Amino acid sequence: MKHIPNSITLLNLLSGAIGVVAALSGFWQIAFWLMIAAAVFDFFDGFAARLLHVSSPVGKELDSLADLISFGFLPSVMLYRMLYESINLPDVAITGFLNLIPFVSLIVLASSALRLAKFNVDTRQSVFFVGMPTPANAIFIGGVSLVNHAVCHCNSLGKFVSDYRFVLAIVVFSSIMPLINLPMLSLKFYNLSFKQNFWRYLLIFGAIVIFSIFIYVWYMSVSIIILYYVLLSLLWTLFTKPLQNNKL
Repeated sequence: MKHIPNSITLLNLLSGAIGVVAALSGFWQIAFWLMIAAAVFDFFDGFAARLLHVSSPVGKELDSLADLISFGFLPSVMLYRMLYESINLPDVAITGFLNLIPFVSLIVLASSALRLAKFNVDTRQSVFFVGMPTPANAIFIGGVSLVNHAVCHCNSLGKFVSDYRFVLAIVVFSSIMPLINLPMLSLKFYNLSFKQNFWRYLLIFGAIVIFSIFIYVWYMSVSIIILYYVLLSLLWTLFTKPLQNNKL
């Protein structure tokens, strides 16, 4: 029984690793869905550990290592490919054939590693997050990659999302958000009380509404839902002041 949670964590890691191969091979939707699979496994490994009462320090460390691959390295590779294929990309090279600009995407990997290390030693983050959780940050990038490859680069939207300056802006945003000292909502439900979980229910309801609006172009909704999560967390922080009150 004690090996079940760690086995689920390893499925998270393998999903992320295969997603990296898929992204490098140009299979964007497969890479995105493998990222989603990794997020599902990331949720259920902790759930299984609590349910079976087999939590362990090894499981906690293994979880962070898996998350670094699935939600740090995989989104960085997605950004690397987007930059590599972007339009108007300046040629900044030392060797004459290797453009260095796409490697800027790896800053997201470094930011995610620091975020996960801080999470492991920050006791406050058992009830809420401080900074963007790495799965949410990765899914935001995955959503951007879907839009980047789904829309025609012949129209204004396509030209905008495929321009290297837009992708670099996403790199900057996704590098800062995991490390920012902003309390963010956790979807951990300790009971079903509407009053105690008002903000969580509002997050779920809003995500459903956004997805419904974009249902025929669902890939457009992914990153918008994450931005809605950030905005709602800002409002939640403003009204509840969780760092002072340690509220759930």
